[in-house]
Amino acid sequence: MKIEKTNIEGLLLIEPSIFKDGRGYFLESYNQKTFKKFSLNIDFVQDNISKSVKGTIRGLHYQIGEFAQVKLCSVIFGKVLDVAVDIRVGSPTYGNYFSCELSEDNKLQLWIPIGFAHGFSVLSDEAIFSYKCTKNYNKESERSIIYNDSDLNIDWKVDNPILSEKDLQSVKFSEIGRDFTY
Repeated sequence: MKIEKTNIEGLLLIEPSIFKDGRGYFLESYNQKTFKKFSLNIDFVQDNISKSVKGTIRGLHYQIGEFAQVKLCSVIFGKVLDVAVDIRVGSPTYGNYFSCELSEDNKLQLWIPIGFAHGFSVLSDEAIFSYKCTKNYNKESERSIIYNDSDLNIDWKVDNPILSEKDLQSVKFSEIGRDFTY
């Protein structure tokens, strides 16, 4: 497994070890002992999988308070642009985002610590997106930032995005609470 730091402190790009042969491949998507060696000592409590069609944008979501989550994201099928926005007040990269392609081909994972809003857009005809969370979903703690916020200026790499009604009701970045401190 290789772990690469990104331009935003705390966000990590993970390349799992892949073992290929004539039958296909094998990889460990998560191994607590291995992650602890890299000081990623986290207990995951919930796994989520979503299937989406091309052009879908899900996000930018986060949870606050005792339900704030660390996420480990990957793609089982297809290709997405995964996006994390630093919302930690006082961070030198506050309001900046990191994006990368996660796909069934590259098998990369994105480690997103507490203090980030997260979303993704679907670049392939369909995608199955998987993420592990350290806290269970809690509706009252859920927050979201509108995907097309002009302050963030995220290039989602999709035309005519497909969004849920809930995501269309998200607030601007300038309106979010000061829920996380760097």
